[in-house]
Amino acid sequence: MEMNEKKGTTLNELMQTSMSKIREMVDSNTIIGEPIATPDGVTLIPVSRLSFGFGCGGGDYGKQTPKFGGASTAGVRVEPVAFLVIKDGITRVLPVAMPAMSTVDRVIDMVPEVMDRVENFIDKRKAEKEEF
Repeated sequence: MEMNEKKGTTLNELMQTSMSKIREMVDSNTIIGEPIATPDGVTLIPVSRLSFGFGCGGGDYGKQTPKFGGASTAGVRVEPVAFLVIKDGITRVLPVAMPAMSTVDRVIDMVPEVMDRVENFIDKRKAEKEEF
């Protein structure tokens, strides 16, 4: 496409500008946030879901002097999903969303806690056997 004499804008430039602005808004710190340390020794790490999209369009108009007409748009949505809670070397996931609705969802949510308990039980049994 030819460049507009006044503004020097092409569809390619519109797309590049939109994508560069999205890159500025979206990085790994947007998804996994900065750790937050509390005075009692707990570390919280926010986890978010990120959705984004963009669109561009344009064309050259006019028979004698081609004129460019175009537009671009972009949108970003950041939705908090959970916090990773780290205390005494144990990491747990604290969901932000509503509790699970079905039994299967509840079981899946409980798996990390059950695994921690089983691991602690096995460690205690090993320690007891080593004492005798």
